[in-house]
Amino acid sequence: MPMKGGDTDGYREIDRWDRGVGWIAYPDEEMQRASHALVGDDGGVWVVDPVDAPDLDDLLAEFGDVVGVALGLDRHKRDAAAVATRHEVPVYLPRWMSGVERELDAPVKRYDGELGDSGIETFKVRDSSLPRWQEVGFVHPEDGTLLVPEAVGTASFFCAPGERLGIHPVLRPLPPRRALRGHDPERVLVGHGAGVTTDAAATLREALDDARRNMPGAYGQMLRELLS
Repeated sequence: MPMKGGDTDGYREIDRWDRGVGWIAYPDEEMQRASHALVGDDGGVWVVDPVDAPDLDDLLAEFGDVVGVALGLDRHKRDAAAVATRHEVPVYLPRWMSGVERELDAPVKRYDGELGDSGIETFKVRDSSLPRWQEVGFVHPEDGTLLVPEAVGTASFFCAPGERLGIHPVLRPLPPRRALRGHDPERVLVGHGAGVTTDAAATLREALDDARRNMPGAYGQMLRELLS
């Protein structure tokens, strides 16, 4: 399987609930890049870290009109500009995220805290220069949704054997406990893989608590995949 991209005639839907949906545009890729559409309190659809796919607009239309495209990670430019341009909306970036705007061929709007009037709140997951990593998380308290674009994931290269949710391999020695510990979500959505929709809060706590303990299994799993 390719790490990223490949042949596809359609996306694979993941994480559907009343106020949102996710999809993986290239179901056979190993990176399992996941994208999401979240419905805000104002009824608008916010598309987060999108990878474009055939007939994607039909899926988004099921939930309403797209009012913005948001980036959750400085490396997740993906197809944000293309989707934003097609829907005639800006790409939203947190005010503190740098080095991204000039690489986006679309209007950019900066924000602090909440995404517009959506009720979707944002928080800083990580902002570091070594390694370069600027990540913002999204939480919709009324909806019970937590979206973490990169620090945690369910794709196989994130997880040690037996884990439902794993910490990114680079962050396992110092997991982002301070940023993520205070959340009690009904669902955890991620940027790589399908989300966790049952026992989500407990699963997130376990991932943070066991990150270092499970390092040997996680790194062994990743090495086996690289050599296979």
